[in-house]
Amino acid sequence: MRKILPIVGIVFIIASGLQAQAQAGAEEKLLQEAKVLIFDEKWDPALAILDEFLRKNPSGPLAGQALYYRAKCLANLAGRERDAVAAFKGYLQLQDKNKSLAEESESNIIDLALTLFNKGDKAYLREIEDRLESPNKAVRFYAAYQLSYVKDKQTALKAVPVLQKFISEESDDRLQDRARIALLRVAPEALRESEDAQPERGAKMLVVEIRKAGQKTAELSIKIPWSLADLAINAIPEDQKEMIRKQKGYDLRRILDDLSKIKGNIIEINEEDSTIKIWIEWIK
Repeated sequence: MRKILPIVGIVFIIASGLQAQAQAGAEEKLLQEAKVLIFDEKWDPALAILDEFLRKNPSGPLAGQALYYRAKCLANLAGRERDAVAAFKGYLQLQDKNKSLAEESESNIIDLALTLFNKGDKAYLREIEDRLESPNKAVRFYAAYQLSYVKDKQTALKAVPVLQKFISEESDDRLQDRARIALLRVAPEALRESEDAQPERGAKMLVVEIRKAGQKTAELSIKIPWSLADLAINAIPEDQKEMIRKQKGYDLRRILDDLSKIKGNIIEINEEDSTIKIWIEWIK
């Protein structure tokens, strides 16, 4: 009898482990099914699966992910914006939340709050304003950037201090330029103040020079503020960018990206009768 009891205990432990493993596998399979539906943008059926998942596993190891993806489904369903904000905030309250998903949740709340604010629900402005003081720099910047689109001038001006600080501290040129564009949209005079505070750096210009074959001097040389060049590229419809790429072989976005990545980089494009050179120059 003494020998049988330990054996029974071992069998019970093994059986319990196998049962837990099978349950975990079933949960993971169900969550994966919801993710596939989300990838296909089938929000309603994905939401139904996630609701059922959370009903059965409210505190399981995958419950946090399920909460996030449930919020994402709600965010993409017309008329469910308020529910989505509440769901994302619910995910942010978790102790073991994923850092990347938490940042995505903050960004989604900002987007949803802006949508609701523009529809007339002024109370949701607070969700954006609160994130101007977030400990996360990326969240602070995104809140300020989105706030710069608000039509009410006094409201949009609340983004200015965050944008100015971001311009002075950020090392990524692309993000700096986005902040400059946002500041230019809200308060051009504040942008001038920010630029004046960095006299040693000067203005970042995109230089385009065209030389005819066999000529030593440039036929055409133009300098464009980098922020305006980036804004102009973003304003070109994707189908037109693709047409330029196919017909001329120029990938406009890649040209700007390559110039940003390597200091002193000069891009040279050779045509039949001319050479085009493009580079970045700092003007003191």
